[in-house]
Amino acid sequence: IKEGHKLGQFVELFKTSPAVSANLIASGLYFYGYNELSTMTLKKTGAVTQSVANTAKRVIVIVGVAIVLGESLDPIKLLGCSIGIGGVLLYSIIDQLLAKKN
Repeated sequence: IKEGHKLGQFVELFKTSPAVSANLIASGLYFYGYNELSTMTLKKTGAVTQSVANTAKRVIVIVGVAIVLGESLDPIKLLGCSIGIGGVLLYSIIDQLLAKKN
């Protein structure tokens, strides 16, 4: 809302810069495809499975970007990634763990 007055500048930039218009359109198409894929995944699995997969995806993206860009992972980032990976691992083996007890 605070940057609404810049809309005219953006529209002008969109009209005059092929890179901006191409990137905006590509971004919209990729996001639409992502939403379609998420809906298809949700229909075939379940909400919890998709949520866990989304968490795993975020951890993979964080670690992957850090590796590609050569950034160091601070201890707090490593802790967060470890919690995320541990949660995904626990979710994937919880049925086997509970079956052994019964």
